[in-house]
Amino acid sequence: MNKPIIFASLCLLIIPVVVFADCSGEAEATEAGQGHKPQALKLKVAAIAFVLFAGAMGVGIPILGKAIPCLNPGSSLFSIIKVFAAGVILATGFIHVLPDAFESLTSPCLKENPWRMFPFTGFVATVAAIGTLISNRVLELGTVVHSIIIGISLGVSGSPDTIRPLVAALAFYQFFEGIGLGGCIAQANFKSRATAVMALFFSLTTPIGVAIGIGISNIYTENSPTALVVEGVLNAASAGILIYMSLVDMLVAELMNSKLQSNIRLLAGANLSVLLGAGCISLLAIWS
Repeated sequence: MNKPIIFASLCLLIIPVVVFADCSGEAEATEAGQGHKPQALKLKVAAIAFVLFAGAMGVGIPILGKAIPCLNPGSSLFSIIKVFAAGVILATGFIHVLPDAFESLTSPCLKENPWRMFPFTGFVATVAAIGTLISNRVLELGTVVHSIIIGISLGVSGSPDTIRPLVAALAFYQFFEGIGLGGCIAQANFKSRATAVMALFFSLTTPIGVAIGIGISNIYTENSPTALVVEGVLNAASAGILIYMSLVDMLVAELMNSKLQSNIRLLAGANLSVLLGAGCISLLAIWS
């Protein structure tokens, strides 16, 4: 399963895509952002450390639950935290990732045919969601794809006004998605070394994306046709993956648990926790 995914990703990134169209104002916007580069660079470097800490802290909480009773996967508190994280992941897919994919794949910088003649965003998200049926590691794949893409987007941004709220939104997202992923890792009962490797891998994906973005910021054009297609397709696939996994593998598995079903107060608290998680990440759309 991994080899076709890697091959398709390489093809998407390497093969030139003929998607050019006229985009007025791109040169002027580029020149206007040059004066903010020093300040933006400082914010990006700070973002690497901030997001790394948030992701590591989030993914570590459920794993440490084996030693801390209140965070144990079988505890009521853990169930509440997990469904809260599921709400965060669900809202992230619908409110943050999917709209970005729509914006990229319907950009006036792309040719009308085929990009605005067919709903590619919804199609790619649907295919990605269906693809979750044949993979048991899709949550980590979706997390990695989206984390790297938004990390690169933050790394190449030249506007401090854009970077500040994006760092806050990204750290919050990484923290709670880390809780969701850490919960899956904890329940899988991997060996200590495998657990540490997966936790470290998750924590480093977004900072690596930011570092890559910083490195290519002088040659990467955010609204170039090829970049729009690559980011749009990857974001759409990531949205489909995150939405499916949050609903099917996290919410359904947790809310249909006999422990919650037999305790009305705990079930009500879990449902409220889902709404709070989705609501918190939804509010971040105001600033991101």
